[in-house]
Amino acid sequence: MLGGHLRRMREAAKISRADAGWQIRASESKVSRMELGRVGFKERDVSDLLDLYELKDPEERERLMDLARAANNPGWWSRYGDVMPSWFSNYVGLEVAAKLIRTYEVLFVPGLLQTEDYARAVVQLGKAYLPAEEIEQRVSLRVTRQQILTRHDPAKLWVVIDEAVLHRPVGGRATMREQIEYLMKMAKLPNITLQVMPFSSIGYPGAGGAFSILRFPEGDLPDVVYIEHAASALYLDKLEDLDEYTAIMEALTISAAPVTATQPMLAEALERMS
Repeated sequence: MLGGHLRRMREAAKISRADAGWQIRASESKVSRMELGRVGFKERDVSDLLDLYELKDPEERERLMDLARAANNPGWWSRYGDVMPSWFSNYVGLEVAAKLIRTYEVLFVPGLLQTEDYARAVVQLGKAYLPAEEIEQRVSLRVTRQQILTRHDPAKLWVVIDEAVLHRPVGGRATMREQIEYLMKMAKLPNITLQVMPFSSIGYPGAGGAFSILRFPEGDLPDVVYIEHAASALYLDKLEDLDEYTAIMEALTISAAPVTATQPMLAEALERMS
């Protein structure tokens, strides 16, 4: 979040990365990594950049400096660093900070709504060679992430899943029954909205695959679109990208079955798995 904010301030001031790098006695490459959140933030560097960008508001300056200090404090997810790639670590940090997460998924139940057994089955898909300890660490990470939905000030989650997700017996029928029952329970929480895209919906948007849009409490911070690949991820926060993916998400929620149909569809899926 801080990196994206610094980038927008630099662009608004019409200052190049090279000139920003000179201001903090660093390379253009370091400024780029800072703006992408791929390197830590030194308070002195952030302060010097804010001077360069001529930030006058003392309260805004202090807020950004607080973000810089917080960015250097490892989150709870840092203890999973040996099983979690850096590109995903960035996402978990954003997920913890988000107030609203909208997700579209076509293959699996989203990680924030997975049971332990379902998560274990997903983790092992194509990776049965992983040591048992590493598998359990990955499962623990996935389950621990779900605390954002039940904390004192829970994040809001709006999920659209393809109906195929409910037909795919990941981990076996017993595991899938438990997973569907869990979805029925979680979908009743006031901060969670779950919709199913039925097979009958033909030609709906989102054919490009799964993605998430994260929104943050700070009004001046843009949404972030997250698209995960097998060994990397994309983080998009440019206005044109946000507009496109927001439009796709809105169209998905309209094309999907209404929220009132979710529980009956889950109950039908549960019966199929019996």
